[in-house]
Amino acid sequence: MPIRRPALLIRPELDDDALRRTLDELRPTQQLHGLGAGRTRPPWEPVATLLRTTGRDWDRRAHRLTVLAEHLPTAVPQRWTTDRPTDGDALTLRAFVASHRTPATDHGAVRHAEHICLRAAEACPEDPTPWLALLSLMYTCAVPVKDAVPVWTEAVNRAPWLRTSYHRLLRHLSPRGHGTVPDMMDFAWQAAARAPHGSPLALLPVAARVELMAHRQETTPLDALGSGGGNWNEPRAVHEIDLALKAWFDADTAPHAEAVTDLNILAFALTRAHRPAEAAPVFRRLGRHMTRHPWNLLPEPERTFAYWRDRSTADRGR
Repeated sequence: MPIRRPALLIRPELDDDALRRTLDELRPTQQLHGLGAGRTRPPWEPVATLLRTTGRDWDRRAHRLTVLAEHLPTAVPQRWTTDRPTDGDALTLRAFVASHRTPATDHGAVRHAEHICLRAAEACPEDPTPWLALLSLMYTCAVPVKDAVPVWTEAVNRAPWLRTSYHRLLRHLSPRGHGTVPDMMDFAWQAAARAPHGSPLALLPVAARVELMAHRQETTPLDALGSGGGNWNEPRAVHEIDLALKAWFDADTAPHAEAVTDLNILAFALTRAHRPAEAAPVFRRLGRHMTRHPWNLLPEPERTFAYWRDRSTADRGR
């Protein structure tokens, strides 16, 4: 009888259990008779508690705000800012929701979303996350890179090595965004070279190379089906993966909020570069946690992930 493997965990909250519990509590299916019907406390209170306990952990705050903005019922942040119009957490969540859900074609809505972002920044002067919301809005509106960089700088000035800030600008610099391949790769290399030892920014060039593979797959799909789409075996790529392993994966640092995402990027790169022995410990650290990207660049992404994960488990038992 074949061994049944536990199902993969593909969750927007990654391995953040507190965030998952908050999302479950506010799942739209629980609001069929009106948001907060039958409750003795306001519907936004679980979110307020979550963000309050997150405190000044900007890394986890950015992750939680991003996921909440994508998955909360719209009425929750609207009700929160109505009830607490000067609350910095409420305003910042509203800014993230606005930046995520505002269509670029609605110029009035874009101006309103920008106003919300700036109100949040004023209410939370030491917080980098309102500036990240504004940067996302600029991405949606195809604002040129030269105009987005000052906003990115505002976030970096408040939290110099915040992972989310660098990945947001990398997306802006991507040829799939509003930049070019040379600008994207140069930014990633410089950030990784300057980041302190143990920072997940050591992985930024690998993330950029994944983005390069995605870009090439869109333009010449057949070229990217194998490892060639990202040039994973050229000397520069080898150096990038080596740096990510030495300066981040092998460093004795506490996991950051999006470690699951970064581990998936690293595992993907190692498999594309045909380095299974080094991929095995990465998959062991991941366990059942998979992210859809970058595996969705390959046919049968879940099957591919499970193959490499199971192979690493088998190798460990030898």
